[in-house]
Formats: sequence, structure tokens, C-alpha cells
Amino acid sequence: MTESLALYGTPVVHGVAYAPAVWVHRPPLPPQSAPALPAPHREDEVRRFMEAQSAVADSLFDKSLRATEQAADVLVVTASIATDRAWTRDVAERIRKGTPAVQAVMAATARFVVMFETAGGVMAERTTDLMDVRDRVIAHLQGMPEPGIPAVSEPFVLLADDLSPADTAGLDPSLCQAIVTRLGGPTSHTSIISRQLGIPCVVAARRLREIPEGEPVLVEAADGLLTTGVDPRVAHSLVEADLQRRALVEEWRGPAATSDGRAVELLANVGDAAASEAAHEGGLAQGIGLARTELAFLKSTAEPGVTDQVRAYAQVIAPWRGSKVVVRTLDAGSDKPVAYATLPGEENPALGVRGIRTSGPYPSILANQLDAIAIAAMSAPETRVWVMAPMVSTIPEAQWFSAMVRQRRETYGVDLRAGIMVEVPSVAILIDQFLEAVDFVSIGTNDLTQYTMAADRASADLAEYADPWQPAPLSLVAQVARAGARAGKPVGVCGEAGADPLLACVLVGMGVSSLSMASGAIPGVGAMLATVTMDQCEAAARAVVGARDGGEGRYRARRALGLM
Repeated sequence: MTESLALYGTPVVHGVAYAPAVWVHRPPLPPQSAPALPAPHREDEVRRFMEAQSAVADSLFDKSLRATEQAADVLVVTASIATDRAWTRDVAERIRKGTPAVQAVMAATARFVVMFETAGGVMAERTTDLMDVRDRVIAHLQGMPEPGIPAVSEPFVLLADDLSPADTAGLDPSLCQAIVTRLGGPTSHTSIISRQLGIPCVVAARRLREIPEGEPVLVEAADGLLTTGVDPRVAHSLVEADLQRRALVEEWRGPAATSDGRAVELLANVGDAAASEAAHEGGLAQGIGLARTELAFLKSTAEPGVTDQVRAYAQVIAPWRGSKVVVRTLDAGSDKPVAYATLPGEENPALGVRGIRTSGPYPSILANQLDAIAIAAMSAPETRVWVMAPMVSTIPEAQWFSAMVRQRRETYGVDLRAGIMVEVPSVAILIDQFLEAVDFVSIGTNDLTQYTMAADRASADLAEYADPWQPAPLSLVAQVARAGARAGKPVGVCGEAGADPLLACVLVGMGVSSLSMASGAIPGVGAMLATVTMDQCEAAARAVVGARDGGEGRYRARRALGLM
């Protein structure tokens, strides 16, 4: 038997897998220097680069059309990097000075990687996407296929330093038994897409390179544990037990409730009309808890007109007659740069002009968007349309936003409800006062954790800090839920924490009234809730707040829920 090796990472998607390891390696880069181009050939070389760049962008946009939910969103963002004007201009200028296209792409990318890493925050997360675009453009210039996941016909566990959105979105869950990366965090693109696909996933496994290609590896993702040298009989028995759990998940049909009958509202996160329709056809979501509006803006080079926005929002709302649809206004900035709604050159965009703050330099965008949402709601009078603003930090902001929504309610005669995201700790600290200004709140656990822990959620070195199980942000979540109960106003969770079945039980025990997630995660959460009582959920909620860290929090929750 092979010598046993055990290593840990950060759990993302629960599940057990056992299969040979398959490594994803990025292609080696060509030499950094090459003979200078003769002047008469330089414009032809620029055109060759532009054709390759356009081909990569078109390919990524095509992939986004075939993907759903957040996978589509992140592919659009990556495609936008391929067409970024500053990067394209830098490459073209280098070619016109005599650098061959391949070397110009490498040099320009290296410059932008340094800029992104210096900026830090979510901008640093873009470096993986930028280098993926670089490799794809170089492949086109060399007449080679674009890099990606190796073609494997047998089940495998996928290992990588990191994965690009294009890599992860194209995975086949019937073959890829688990994903483990050395880098990334619990809210990285790899984590988000693997959760949507239902593939067990562990990130930030720093010793991952110790596992060689082809080595059978047991992944117990709920614990973030990878083990080699395991007796195959033991491994297969663990996989079989997990398959029984998955069978219960697949059989679950809702509606969601604890085993003693306490109803829990499970909603879907969507990014466009196709994802909304797919979530509705799935029959398990009770509505939309987060309708992102960024996709229409990211695809456009200018602000979409009100008429275009009405059409887009009406298509998202249309399937949900009689249900609830929560629309989030534009969350531009930070990791979602929009050319006409993002300030260039911010040193720390995650703490900069993003979300509702863009209303300062770009005041017409929010007003136009609220008009469009109200008009779209008029086409579905039986649907409860709620609107919430991201990145709210002060009480006057909440009051101002609510007043704008109330104005549309009166002007258009629609029953819009006004809410805010709880992402900034200042809102959680003063939650009672914020609740006086709004009809509901929705907790974005990804950013709330990041800002509470002062930890870049894209950094593998800080993955344990960005863990949604950290007791400090969970204590703020509990505080918000209690305040909502006192005020008689709904408190939802629309961050990735709600998609974790174990953590979902804790959130319900804290008093959160709804959980919103990628629609593919709903059966896992619903099936888990069906196995526990409300008393157990409340006991788990009390237990985790006293934990020292995320790992102890998971342990305490399992014990309180009778899972160990």
C-alpha cells in the first residue's frame, strides 16, 4: 500500500470522493524575448493579435450563454478582461514598437498582474482570470487549442493550483468526482461554480503538490480532508455512505421544513432570465432571493436604456407569478468593473466606490434602474417584487434609498418593498436603526465576513479568515436576525453561507427567515433541514457563537445537530 498522506484545506462543497488524481497544469510560457519585428510587419501583427483576442472573448461569451447562474456571470467578467481597452492598448503599443505579439501579450499581462496584486482585495482575484486570458490568446497566436481541463474518460479527482472560471464551468460532474485547489478561498470563482455544479470541493490546500498525478486520493470535503494510501475498501465504503446521503438529496422535493414542521423559505440566486427560468422549472425554489442586475451592464459598452432594462428585468420576474423576487440594484465596482459606472485607478476598490456608492459620481444610473424595475413589476402584479441596495453603510443611505423606492411605488402604482444588503459591519452594529428605515434586509455573508475579518476573500493565505464559519461574522448574523424578529421584518441570507447545508441549519436556528443560493444547492439544504428539529438548529446556533474558530464551529454544530 502507498504510504499514507493526510492534508487539509478549507471545505466548500460537502461530499466524499475516491479516484485517481488528475492535475491541471497551465502550459509553459514561450521565451520572454524574441527578435524585433520589421516595421512593415507590425500592423499585420497588431491585426493578428486583435483577431486572437476577439476569438478568445467570443469563445468565453459563448460559454457564458451555455452556462447558468453565477457560472455565466463569471465567464462574462472573464470575457470582458479579454476585451479590456487598457490591456489591449498596451499590447498593441508594444507590437508597434517591434515586440512580437506573443511576447507583447506576456509583457502587458505581467504589468497588469503587478497592478492587480498591488491593488489587493478582489482585484487580486482577477489575476488568475487575466493569466487565463493570456494563455488562451497565446494559444490562438500559435495556432494551438486553448488550454483547459485534460480530456479524461474515467472518474477523477481534479487537482490544481487554481482554476479559471472557464475551466470550472465546463466540468462534467459525472467524471469529476471532486475539486481541490492549492489556492483560492471559500468565495472564489472555483468555489462558487463547484457549488452550483454540486461537485465536492476543497480550496486552500497548501500542501496539495505533495499528491502526484494518478495517485488515488480520498476526499472528505465536509472536513476539508484529503488522504492517500487509504485501503480502497474503506474508501469505497465511505463513498457509498455518501452516495446514500446524495440519494436523499436527489429525492428531496420540498417545500423546505425542519423535521418538526418549521417552514424555511429557500430561494434562488440568479443572474439573468435564463437562470430565472431554469430555477423555476426546477420546481424547488420558492422564489428569487437575489436577482443580480450586473450582467446586462457588463455586456454593454454604455448604460442600457430604461426600455432595455425593463425587458431584462421583466423576463427575470415573469416565471414567478405569486412568488417573491428580490432584485439587487447594480453592484458595480470592485470585482465587477463597469466602464461607465466605475472609478478608474482606485487603490483599494473593495473599500472604494462600489454598490450604492456609485450614485455619487453616477447619479442617474440608480434612478433609471429603479424606474425600470418598477415598470417591469407592473407587468407582473401578482408577483411580490422587492428591491435592495448593495454596500449600504450609513443610516442616511438606507433612508434615501427607501425614499426613492417609495417614490416609484407611488408613481407607478406597484407594491415595491425597499431593503438593503447587510455587508458592512456598521449596518450589523446599528441594525435596529437601519430596520426602522427599510422593509427587509438580506445578509451578504461573503462581504460581511471579509470586512469583519479584514481578510481578502480571494487570498489562499487568508482562507481560514474568510471562512463563513468564523464566529465573529456569525455573531453579527445572529444579532441581525434577532433584531429582525424584534422589528417583525424579514432577514434573509443571500451569500454563499446559505448554500452550506450544515451552516444553513445554524442560520435557521439564529432566526434567519429565508436562505437564497444557487438553485443547484437547494436540494442539499432542504434535505439536511428535513433531518433536524428547530430545537436542534437553535442549539447549534448557540453553540457556534462560542467557538474559537471556524473548525471548532463546524464541530460544535455537528454535535448539537446529532451528527456525530
